[in-house]
Amino acid sequence: MELFIAEKPSVGKAIAAAIGATESKNGYMEGHGFMVTWCLGHLVELAMPEDYNKEFATWRYKDLPIIPDKWKYNVSADGAKQFNIVCSLMNDDKVNGIICATDAGREGELIFRLVYEKAGCRKPVRRLWISSMEESAIREGIHVMKNQSAYDNLYQAALCRAQADWLIGMNATRLYSLLYGPTLPIGRVMTPTLAMLSEREDAIEHFEPETFYTVKLDLGNGLIGHSERIHDLSEARSLTEACNRDSAVVRQVEHKEKKENPPLLYDLTTLQRDANRIFGYTAQQTLEYAQALYEKKLLTYPRTDSRFLTHDMEEKMPELASRVSGTLPFAAGLELDGHSETVVNDEKVSDHHAIIPTDSMPGQEQVINSLASGVRDLLTLVSTRLLCAMDEPFVVDETTVTVACAGREFKLKGKKILQMGWQRIWQAFRGSIGGRASEEDEDKTGALPDGLKEGDEIALPRAELAEGKTTPPAHHTEDTILHAMETAGADDMPDDAEHKGIGTPATRAAILEKLLETKLVERTGDRRKRILTPTAKGKALAAVLPEKLMSAQLTAEWEQRLKRIEKGEEKPEAFMEDVRAFVRDLTRDTTRAENADQLFQPMRQVICKCPKCGAAITDRPKGFMCENRICGFTLWKTGGILTGAEHPLTSSDVKALVEKGSVHKTGLLSAKSHIRYAATLHLDYKDGKPYLRPTFDKQGGK
Repeated sequence: MELFIAEKPSVGKAIAAAIGATESKNGYMEGHGFMVTWCLGHLVELAMPEDYNKEFATWRYKDLPIIPDKWKYNVSADGAKQFNIVCSLMNDDKVNGIICATDAGREGELIFRLVYEKAGCRKPVRRLWISSMEESAIREGIHVMKNQSAYDNLYQAALCRAQADWLIGMNATRLYSLLYGPTLPIGRVMTPTLAMLSEREDAIEHFEPETFYTVKLDLGNGLIGHSERIHDLSEARSLTEACNRDSAVVRQVEHKEKKENPPLLYDLTTLQRDANRIFGYTAQQTLEYAQALYEKKLLTYPRTDSRFLTHDMEEKMPELASRVSGTLPFAAGLELDGHSETVVNDEKVSDHHAIIPTDSMPGQEQVINSLASGVRDLLTLVSTRLLCAMDEPFVVDETTVTVACAGREFKLKGKKILQMGWQRIWQAFRGSIGGRASEEDEDKTGALPDGLKEGDEIALPRAELAEGKTTPPAHHTEDTILHAMETAGADDMPDDAEHKGIGTPATRAAILEKLLETKLVERTGDRRKRILTPTAKGKALAAVLPEKLMSAQLTAEWEQRLKRIEKGEEKPEAFMEDVRAFVRDLTRDTTRAENADQLFQPMRQVICKCPKCGAAITDRPKGFMCENRICGFTLWKTGGILTGAEHPLTSSDVKALVEKGSVHKTGLLSAKSHIRYAATLHLDYKDGKPYLRPTFDKQGGK
């Protein structure tokens, strides 16, 4: 008997239905000679630092860097029950083989392998790799399964990604939290993303608008020409006056046919961007909706970075497009041009092809009508994109007319549509969703009136001065930051690099949600115009971190190396050694930013500045401590020479010690004679640690 292990219960049950395992058990299905069980996401996780050494539970600089010699893994608290079920089934004597049926990608591979290793299983494994949850796709996938060893490189890349993220996250978070006081979450991809958001807000905050002027030339019949921008007001006024006294002459009429090819099919990132721009859905919502559609067998696998289909799918695409159009009310009556060859390119398909409706989707109107609005919106968007991608190009005649007046040139531009092509489908879709579409999609440039030709003279045109101002960059939306993540570092990478940018299509939504969850970024505005901006804490963190942590280029290079590990072109050991060296180098630098106290306001009462590092010394229950916990400057309120004293060390005592070097203290108690005495306490250091050195008063000395 073989045991299928899926990633989620819904996927496991779909597989069970396809293979006839219909008998429901405790945490698994059985039947037809198979058993099917499932994980609940990551059942096994990398252990925490304190699992290696209980002293690591307290964050201390002396423990950094924390680099495990041998990695440990724990069963997640929420998944312990299901792990025990999976483990028991794996090691059941009835089971002679395992089939890995987790999601067909890097993370799915990691989820299975960690469970397999933690369970101590050594039974042979085969891999089910599918791009659709349709029964036909599952059965076909079962017939072409490969041995697990064929995916060893994928597992190594996944493991390297997880371990690298752990090393950087655990060490950098502790380092900078110790340096600056509050807990500052840092991640390999999260932090460069924060940097891009902060850079955009900084550009907006420091933007200084520039005034410019243009002269509008009214030639009659709705023809308006515009001069180039003029930055000198007197020059613009002089041109306006001169034009009102002169005639205009048409110098050039240029026609250019412009062809806009159909858009490519969706990968996950472009789907998330369009869903955000058009419907206002977050990247995480879009991923969840797409995953739900995948599990309902309505969409193909969503976590893909491919925008093409494979050659073997070409023949059936016109029929699929025709059937899909029947589920879209706005497409009724539209004649489709099914150019399936435009969406096929084997060389540009990686692990999974582009996101498209499944073969069975068109026949499930009842299921589609029962979908929640967000899920239905997404299915409509993907279906529309399929029809657009297979249609004719959008073709326009762009006309540029150059008019001379008063020695200057004025431009008039217009467009005349020659062929609507795929835009007729897109515009019909736009119309079906009313005002929910973005105005960015609209092009309001109309056609110029016919009849203008070179040499035409227009007597006494009317000129008018117009003033404008340059505008700052726009705030990032999820659409634009996803694009920035996708292209980050691309200019510094080779043209033939297979993977560019930071993060992956499968992880970028989670990165954004992590930034929001940790209060480094906030999402504001109404649903269709929400923007992402760093919080005060996020801005402060971005301001103090070194370039090597903020660098999108470095992170993009690492993503490229992980891709090479997947392909067997790089050894995982070399990548991990570079990450370990990076972490060692990172934790050596304990320099605080000069403006740290302004960026990170101490949460407690500030007594004075630390004489060792300049950070704030604040009042704690047991002593007066430097906010820079790496510095370690501490003066205890009692203990040492203050043991048994009538009065503990006060904030005014500490201020005097730091600023003057000493303080006079009465009511001290001799440990030997138990007699009270007075002494002057001097701030001194031994092995870099402060202590109080007394000089005794003559009247009260020992």
